[in-house]
Amino acid sequence: MGILEKFSLEGKKAFVTGGARGIGRSIAAALTEAGADVALVDADAAEAEKTAAELSKSGRKVIAVPTDVTDPAQVEAMVQQVTDAFGELHIAFCNAGICMNIRAEEMSYEQWKKVIDVNLSGVFLTAQAAGKQMLRQGKGGSIINTASMSAHIVNVPQPQCAYNASKAGVIQLTKSLAVEWALQHIRVNSISPGYIGTDLVLTNPALTPLIEQWNAAAPLKRMGKPEELQAIAVYLASDASAFTTGADFVIDGAFTCV
Repeated sequence: MGILEKFSLEGKKAFVTGGARGIGRSIAAALTEAGADVALVDADAAEAEKTAAELSKSGRKVIAVPTDVTDPAQVEAMVQQVTDAFGELHIAFCNAGICMNIRAEEMSYEQWKKVIDVNLSGVFLTAQAAGKQMLRQGKGGSIINTASMSAHIVNVPQPQCAYNASKAGVIQLTKSLAVEWALQHIRVNSISPGYIGTDLVLTNPALTPLIEQWNAAAPLKRMGKPEELQAIAVYLASDASAFTTGADFVIDGAFTCV
């Protein structure tokens, strides 16, 4: 098998949480371009349907599956719906996440819990459900979790202790699942993006002063683009990464180096 053939996702079936927009949408587009059929799993049903219609123009099968990733019953039902539609599941991109910029002394328990529930428990539930389906199939698979450079550093000036803690938890969860499922050929890895200029970020006036500070501190003096995460996702989803599991990939333009 040639190297480019190893990167092909032809015949693969995937789901992407938070797939309606931003990083999730960009990754879903990359997976379809590489040959996979993709389910867009998102709490925003209308946006997921809109994105599914757009990505279906690639010729791949793309469906929207509205889901609250913090609800175990909904997550299990989502995986069943995906396998009913596609037949099997080979790739899970567990990406849904939120952030609250609130000082620790002012953060309520409910706010803390919401961030942890979506960013960490949601990743566990979706990865767990995907892993159970892959175990039933007996053919292995690839699970990719979205962590963050915030798992490696403390971001400034914005206060976001719950987000940082949740993303650090995602990395250790990823390593733990990778070891547990290694002999079943289910690979589990994470990516840790830096500041990414999604539409929601770039069009939010409240973030303009922060973006200026982030860019000033960044070695490349800019934010990343969602499409600059596509290649690592396709690599991890494909047979090209057959010996890669339990790893975290920092894609931050060297932000965490300084």
